[in-house]
Amino acid sequence: MKVLVATEKPFAAAAVNGIKAEIEAAGNELALLEKYTEKAQLLDAVKDADALIIRSDKVDAEVLDAAKQLKIVVRAGAGYDNIDLAAATAHNVVAENTPGQNANAVAELVFGLLVFAVRNFYNGKAGTELMGKKLGILAFGNVGRNVARIAKGFGMDVYAYDAFCPAEVIEKAGVHAVANQEALFETCDVVSLHIPATPETKQSINYALVGKMKKGGILVNTARKEVINEPELLKLMAEREDLKFVTDIMPDANADFQKFEGRYFSTPKKMGAQTAEANTNAGIAAAKQINAFFKDGDTKFQVNK
Repeated sequence: MKVLVATEKPFAAAAVNGIKAEIEAAGNELALLEKYTEKAQLLDAVKDADALIIRSDKVDAEVLDAAKQLKIVVRAGAGYDNIDLAAATAHNVVAENTPGQNANAVAELVFGLLVFAVRNFYNGKAGTELMGKKLGILAFGNVGRNVARIAKGFGMDVYAYDAFCPAEVIEKAGVHAVANQEALFETCDVVSLHIPATPETKQSINYALVGKMKKGGILVNTARKEVINEPELLKLMAEREDLKFVTDIMPDANADFQKFEGRYFSTPKKMGAQTAEANTNAGIAAAKQINAFFKDGDTKFQVNK
């Protein structure tokens, strides 16, 4: 089987070597399309591919139309909103992700952003500490659990809410479970977002919800840009000069948020999974999942129906 790795932003060399070793050990062929600049290049490359590994690259109906032999596409990472799932299903293509492979990398970045925020963005003025503060985790998946683990090392009091994770599972991890997201925002000094972008969550982080945070609250987003209601958050931050917002996904209204000097920071591009370790882990996991699919029909990580 021909496995195409198509990455506008390439994997690290170590990851490519690991992917190649996995694919070839299973008797399959690896092809690379790296740093492509036009969609036409991707459309040409997928024509004879049986499997596809991507990062943030978009796989839409046009790509799937061109990929006549494609049977499986794996997003090396947790989020998969760059794959048109309905189109994949219509083309009888299995779509998968590699959950958990970059969870520690994202969780560590949460605390890089947090320390930066509580120390006033290193402006030379006295800040505060994380120890003893209440941290709220919205969505207790792979990333959320790693955030909880690290938070305990900082001496934080950790709370979480997840509509799909039973409270007893959260409590068993040594984390306080709350009844709903409103309670999380009301209770905590810091709220860290780890929800996917779904019809239910898009624009859900809004004026009313964030406005429940106590004085000096900090909102951290390493999830998805679409979950933030930007106009409403801008309005709230203009009214409440005590709030801070730090994000790994630059908002559409970045220029407007930048007016809140000393209370806002965004990375120039999404960096959560940008570590050598996460890069390698996710790429090799994708290769293993493709091999398992071709050998045994394994679809454990399928995200489309």
